[in-house]
Amino acid sequence: MSQFTEHSQRQSSLVLGIVIFVMGGCGLAYEYTFSKIAADLIGNSVQQWAIVIAVMLFCMGMGAHIQKWISNKNLLNSLVYSQLLLAILGGFGPLLMLLAFSYFPYHFALVQYSLISVIGILIGFEIPLISRLNEAYSDSIRTNLANVLKMDYIGALIGALLWVFLLPKFFTLHETAYILAYISIFTALLCWFFFKSKASFLPLIASIGSLALVTTGFLRSNQWSIHAEQNLYQDRVIFTHTSQYQHIVLTESLTGNLRCYINGHIQFSANDEHIYHEQLVHPAFLINQSAKRVLILGGGDGMAAREVLKYPHVEEIVLVDLDPAMTDLAKNHTILSKLNDYSLSNHRLTNPPASGIHSSEGKTLTQPAQRRIRHTETSQVKLSVRNIDASKYIRTASGLFDIIILDFPDPSGPELAKLYSLHFYGELKNKLAADGIIIQQSTSPYQAKEAFLCIGRTMEKAGLSTLPIHDHVPSFGEWGWWIAAHPYIYTSAVLKSKLQAVDTILVPTKYLTAERVHAATYFGKNQLYSEFEDINTLSNSAVLPHYLTAWRD
Repeated sequence: MSQFTEHSQRQSSLVLGIVIFVMGGCGLAYEYTFSKIAADLIGNSVQQWAIVIAVMLFCMGMGAHIQKWISNKNLLNSLVYSQLLLAILGGFGPLLMLLAFSYFPYHFALVQYSLISVIGILIGFEIPLISRLNEAYSDSIRTNLANVLKMDYIGALIGALLWVFLLPKFFTLHETAYILAYISIFTALLCWFFFKSKASFLPLIASIGSLALVTTGFLRSNQWSIHAEQNLYQDRVIFTHTSQYQHIVLTESLTGNLRCYINGHIQFSANDEHIYHEQLVHPAFLINQSAKRVLILGGGDGMAAREVLKYPHVEEIVLVDLDPAMTDLAKNHTILSKLNDYSLSNHRLTNPPASGIHSSEGKTLTQPAQRRIRHTETSQVKLSVRNIDASKYIRTASGLFDIIILDFPDPSGPELAKLYSLHFYGELKNKLAADGIIIQQSTSPYQAKEAFLCIGRTMEKAGLSTLPIHDHVPSFGEWGWWIAAHPYIYTSAVLKSKLQAVDTILVPTKYLTAERVHAATYFGKNQLYSEFEDINTLSNSAVLPHYLTAWRD
């Protein structure tokens, strides 16, 4: 009889260990999910993750305090009900946040932090409950606490690894939340099954109801999320995907105009993207007219590559974009691939991937020589797509580049601001050929003037000569770019004189003319004046507050 009791106690303690292990994993995964949703909707991912996790940890403390009013006879029922409530709120939370952002944007923060707070309270509420249940199966309080906290922390590690590396491969972010909800419900059922002598049948009925509710949510997840997201956009949403790095949306108007949004920010409109991309690419080629090796950082939509491929003297293009979801979309989406003139299309892939670089693809493109350049041969262009962080690629890239095109999103968060930093420009300078040209999209010189000028100051501090240019892109407003080069070859004055001397553009363009190139180098009175002298570094992200202040105002 004593052996049977001892075996039963070990079994009960094991079950509670499994429960706390799963709770630890799901709890951290819920935090990550809500942080990611918040970052996708309102940007500044570092800030969102920091605040969400901090609020959850605070509320977990509140939950631990609240549980002291639960009597011992209600421990199990309270644990099961809290797990079920956690499953429902955690599973439907991303959808609720998206609906709030779509229909009640001014109250989004209230909904967001109310939801996060309740979930934090529930997680903190449950850990002491399990510790109290486990008292009966532990030799001492120190053994009890050691076992409970050990399994909670191990579960958190496993949950984080699964959330980062496994779940995104098979499920969308909304579906991931429902998967976590399923696990929470099955944990509640496990508790009830092993300890049902201490509980009524009501928790079982509630578990079955919760399971049905979450199943409905999972099956209709995509439909509901697209419906909620559609309210954010004027045009019909034709594609939506949350990758490991960002949230991508494509919309199409009644007239067939395609727009691309990343984390809610417009990236291009088919009606005027050619203005942006022609100014992004061709000024560099008008200065360095014999460029053979070109690096494109960002530009996963393939538009910049489309413009570069117009030059028959280009022999190699390396396109580096962190997110394979974006480059795959540019290759395979019917409308987008047509818009980028199939610049990244798989059917033109002939060379094997280069070794040592994540998700790289090499291909040789046969481009007819442009008639206006009077070239009678076809040109072979090797184009490689590398899905890797730009700063990491620059550190490992071999050889020098004649033109480096920086087509990053605006510096709206710390993870993007580092790509506008003194350190990064220094690394780029070391990869730039003697007569090479760098050109970077640099947000709006009108709306975000101080951020625009900070980028230029940082380039100059890195030892580059610079030249600002600008143009009007209807979808963006007034937009700007910085051109940079080695000062011993091109001073700022020489860069400007080179563009002002352009009399014709030798490749086909939809918008850009020699006159527009000249006009792009002129700014209005005081447009390039700033009272600030700060530069953007890894330790002092000066461009970020300039940018956030400008667009918030």
